[in-house]
Amino acid sequence: MEPRIRVSALLRWEDRILLCRHEKPGKEYWLLPGGGVNSGESLVDALRRELMEEVGVGKELTLEGPVAIAESISPERSFAAKHVVHIVFSGDLSGRSLERVTSQDAAVRGHRLFSLGELDDIVLHPPVQRFLRRWQPGDPMVYLGALWVP
Repeated sequence: MEPRIRVSALLRWEDRILLCRHEKPGKEYWLLPGGGVNSGESLVDALRRELMEEVGVGKELTLEGPVAIAESISPERSFAAKHVVHIVFSGDLSGRSLERVTSQDAAVRGHRLFSLGELDDIVLHPPVQRFLRRWQPGDPMVYLGALWVP
């Protein structure tokens, strides 16, 4: 199983974080905006493309990082073997109107700003809630370890 690389952004707006809602049959979950890196594409170019597709924010956003790396590795006995390396950047949306946050990605079912206190009540992929509660802009990059997301 070859690892897949996924880039995402921790987008802050004041004291909240913007997440994208996705659905699978019978399940709702939330993701940091982002997506897969294509062959020959830099991490930052891939992230800017994905941010434009998923939240309508692109080249004008200053990105910091990477700020974290996490892996999602499925258990050996699972039905669908997966290994995803999540590379997380950050960006600050404060001072911008979020009325223009729209998605061109059919998989995204909506967006919402979450306070850090609300994160334990949602399914977040990868499950980086503990990291988000202690992380501050400017902190050094952190390896979060292997996290399995069912």
